[in-house]
Amino acid sequence: MDIVQTLQQDVVAALEHLYGQAIAAEKVQINPTLPEFAGDYTAVLFPFVKLAKKSPEALGAEVGEWLQRQASYVKGYNVVKGFLNVELKETFWYTLLQEVLANPNYGRQPRRGERVMVEYSSPNTNKPLHLGHVRNCLLGWSCSQILDAAGYDVVKVQIINDRGVAICKSMLAWQKFGEGRTPQSEGIKGDHFVGDYYVLFERKSQEEYEAWQQTPEAKALYEARRKPEQSEKEFFKEYKNRWFNEHSRLGAEVRDMLLRWEAGDPDTLALWRQMNHWVYEGFEATYAQLGVQFDKNYYESDTYLLGKDIVEEGLQKGVFFKKEDGSVWIDLTDAGHDQKVVLRSDGTSVYITQDMGTARMRYQDFGCKRMVYVVADEQNYHFAVLFETLRRLGEPYADGLYHLSYGLVELPTGRMKTREGTVVDADDLIAEVLRLAREQAAERGSPTEGPEAEENLRRIAMGALKFFMIRVHPKRRMIFNPEESVDLQGQTGPYIQYSWVRIHGLLQRVENEGVDLSTAHLYTDLQPPEKELLKALREYPGVVLIAAQEYDPSHVANYGYQLAKSYHRFWHDLPIFNAPTPEARAFRLQLSRAVSQVLEAAMHLVGIEMPQRM
Repeated sequence: MDIVQTLQQDVVAALEHLYGQAIAAEKVQINPTLPEFAGDYTAVLFPFVKLAKKSPEALGAEVGEWLQRQASYVKGYNVVKGFLNVELKETFWYTLLQEVLANPNYGRQPRRGERVMVEYSSPNTNKPLHLGHVRNCLLGWSCSQILDAAGYDVVKVQIINDRGVAICKSMLAWQKFGEGRTPQSEGIKGDHFVGDYYVLFERKSQEEYEAWQQTPEAKALYEARRKPEQSEKEFFKEYKNRWFNEHSRLGAEVRDMLLRWEAGDPDTLALWRQMNHWVYEGFEATYAQLGVQFDKNYYESDTYLLGKDIVEEGLQKGVFFKKEDGSVWIDLTDAGHDQKVVLRSDGTSVYITQDMGTARMRYQDFGCKRMVYVVADEQNYHFAVLFETLRRLGEPYADGLYHLSYGLVELPTGRMKTREGTVVDADDLIAEVLRLAREQAAERGSPTEGPEAEENLRRIAMGALKFFMIRVHPKRRMIFNPEESVDLQGQTGPYIQYSWVRIHGLLQRVENEGVDLSTAHLYTDLQPPEKELLKALREYPGVVLIAAQEYDPSHVANYGYQLAKSYHRFWHDLPIFNAPTPEARAFRLQLSRAVSQVLEAAMHLVGIEMPQRM
């Protein structure tokens, strides 16, 4: 049993024995003892002063004395007002150390027999993955790994948005201006190739719009419809979407292409499949660099009509209502939302229609009663409405839906705009972090050429990128600074990796010199840096559980940083290989091995691999 739970139960036993009062164990607060006081763990006894009819100091002394007599693991105690500071015997710490070393799965929980689905990435096929997708993918992947470590059977999926106006824009631009070019002929990754045509379409559309604004029709429209004091520039900026739908030649061609796609026109479908194939090849290459995979892909082109049957069911149940124009709605005003359309008057579906159908399909496919959607906070309202709608429909999985909402990620230079072609592509970001890692390695005199050096640099660069993204609470907006991410001295992935590499070198020396570690159990003079590490090792399983419960990988990432920081302090404060006694050396080397094991396990949960050298 965990030492905190053990202490809670023993304090309860002491209170019952001494004062005849039964207390629930969870009401006993146990904290690590503050550094300025002697002890390992502190029981907060103020809540029980009235029960015992004692002063805080007298209560602490009586409970401490009882624990020292009855609890075999207690070495001593001291009382500071209502705080009972308990010191544990060295045998407890050595036993904990051996438990960690003997269990390669330390921190992982038994299987629960419960399946959880995590949806992440979910890109559009008109452009490459960008900076926001990087945060999305890394959150989704690490959340999946943490849930697996917490004992759940995890299914990883994505929904690919492969249809609609935006996709047709790329298709039309290639059809009109591509002249038969391919990613292979241009030497460009497929998703970047298609994305360039999306940007080209927007540029051509802007040129068309600017030319139209000079026509008599546009001038007359401005005079007739402008608001008081509204400038011509302001009016046309506001009018652009309406112009695209009502006046634009390119807009008409895009709508015609979308209609032909929905009608199953063979030539349009062939072009759509070809361009999507190029994009998927590019996506897979980026996913491989990020180290993420999926168990199943869902496609909007397969799922966009799925919710219509659910809408009909909802009408029969009275969950939905139909307006005079034939559109179908749900009234969620009593839940703090508003009325939401779920089917247009022409019978076509909207996003929430598709999402209702997709959720049911996934439940039928995998039986998951818990589904986690990793989607940016711009969609908070959408998911609140979707989840409430599914609850009212009585879907069996409705109470297990969770939106892992995350904040915008920017670079120090500011936001990105896809249409203008200023988006920060994921591939470019990865290449930049790799370049910086290579520069730093060269400055340190580390090898940068050859397969082994390349692999080490890849792990360092990706460790920098992943840790910097994941260390921040998902709901917080963040600025990703590539230069800061690769710093060996800051709160970074390379800092953690350096701790592991340092221990790895130490343990290689142990192996090469055949150092005897069998006397570690004889070491009794534990120093504060050693206890700090042991307490951190004890906390690891709890950190994994909290991260799983809160769907927050930053708990694990920051735990890894704190463990590495404690090890650096241990390394500088105490001699390890040259410890004063064989027993101290054996214990400190075993402690180092345990830290190495837990560091690697924790970083694995957030997708970070350890290099062999820095």
